Amino acid sequence: MQSPRTAPLLIAAAILAGLLLVSGLHPYERGTWLLEVLPVLIALPLLALTYERFPLTTLLYVCIFLHCIVLMVGGAYTYARVPAGFEVQQLLGLQRNPYDKLGHFFQGFVPALVAREILLRTASVSGRRMLAFLVVCVVMAISAWYELIEWAAALALGQGADEFLGTQGDPWDTQSDMFCAFLGAVSALLLFARLQDRQIARLQQPSQQARPA
Repeated sequence: MQSPRTAPLLIAAAILAGLLLVSGLHPYERGTWLLEVLPVLIALPLLALTYERFPLTTLLYVCIFLHCIVLMVGGAYTYARVPAGFEVQQLLGLQRNPYDKLGHFFQGFVPALVAREILLRTASVSGRRMLAFLVVCVVMAISAWYELIEWAAALALGQGADEFLGTQGDPWDTQSDMFCAFLGAVSALLLFARLQDRQIARLQQPSQQARPA
């Protein structure tokens, strides 16, 4: 029997595919666009392949959808040139376009919920405090690896990596990027842990009822 979520998820996937195409028509810099949207190109097929065997909560699908949009917008304009970021910069009197920090906040927010859901559903961790600690550790590891990838890109591409790095002249960009990811992870745990728990329980109900008494 087909899940009632299947049709909405297919529509969401089609929307993301269309937005991905639009973002790649005339990006500011083609190589930067490819690097920025690469997680989307990996995530969408992976989610499709695992949908039957390991469907995620609706909360997580929605968060992944939003994260993909953030990545595609950043890829199309480059993070330092996103128009909405300039408006926020002017409104708050900032010295730089803050869209890059929004991207790193999502880089912590969404992976935190992904890691938490996997750890919970595979019964890999016992104890809520240990779960929260490990989720934050996973997020920080992902953030650190991303910064290492940016460093490798800078070494390989030289000045051509400036758009991908998006430092905008900030010598503490790496540290602030990782801090934004940390804030994203903590925010996800504080705001959505209980909702995720309820949705996980609903996902597991059919399999539990199917077991013999």
